[in-house]
Amino acid sequence: MLKAGVLGAGHLGKIHLRLLNQSKKFELAGFYDPVKENAIKVAEEFGYPIFDSIAELIDAVDVVDIVTPTLNHYECAKMAIKKGKHIFIEKPITKTVAEAEELRELVKQLNVRGQVGHVERFNPAFLAVKDKIENPMFIETHRLSEFNPRGTDVPVVLDLMIHDIDIILSVVHSKVKNIHASGVTVISDTPDIANARLEFENGCVANLTASRISMKNMRKSRFFQKNAYISVDFLEKKCEVVKMKDVPENPDEFAMILQNAEGVKKQIYFDNPNITNNNAILDELESFADAINNSTVPIVSLRQGTEALRIAQQIIDSF
Repeated sequence: MLKAGVLGAGHLGKIHLRLLNQSKKFELAGFYDPVKENAIKVAEEFGYPIFDSIAELIDAVDVVDIVTPTLNHYECAKMAIKKGKHIFIEKPITKTVAEAEELRELVKQLNVRGQVGHVERFNPAFLAVKDKIENPMFIETHRLSEFNPRGTDVPVVLDLMIHDIDIILSVVHSKVKNIHASGVTVISDTPDIANARLEFENGCVANLTASRISMKNMRKSRFFQKNAYISVDFLEKKCEVVKMKDVPENPDEFAMILQNAEGVKKQIYFDNPNITNNNAILDELESFADAINNSTVPIVSLRQGTEALRIAQQIIDSF
């Protein structure tokens, strides 16, 4: 069983603490939070041990779970890696691409594992259809959120859109060649609503919209490919797969059939997979334990986390 410690006991940090405490793959050693009042409150409420410093926690564990504000990711991760510890680091991986690249090099040099917390990769609706997404040529994503002061220390691209950037990069096996984007600052000091168009070398186009000032929450993605349309509702944990095939000689009388201008007929049918409910955060943490124990590449590697940040930063730079 791997000993784990959590840096940061805010909203998400408390979730990580609870799940690590429940997990059969980790032994929770405790946590560190620089806000003493908050640390004491969390320890008293849940009984988790408190460490007096980051260094003390790092020395006591095998895995450091970094759930601090993004600005602190780099320094915390660097300290842990240099001590030979594996790191799980919340998204975005770091504040800058240069910092992320340095962490990637350090991990390689010291032969430790690192995973980035892009939790939507473990969303049950996405897991149900990811193997059906083959060479998509148009993708549309909407990630809209009601206003919450938490997360407004970074642009909406790094707060929300980066989830969809990572998902898109995981299914489009081609390089981004062009980015067109716009962002608007409404209530924060950084953009609160943004739209980006990514053009890939293989011809795929992805249109992403993110907002943290919406009247309702929405997290939907749509993937269009040859003879198929796939939609994923990350919020409601639902998915839909609509496929087309050549019309059989004797179609069912209730079959949905389309005919194009050239007279070619296609039958529409639904191929919706079963969705297995899960706890996505627990699954991502335990998948990291498996990667460490089996010496395999984590499902969301530091390289992938870096690439998502790179594209996010290019979007921000193009505003």
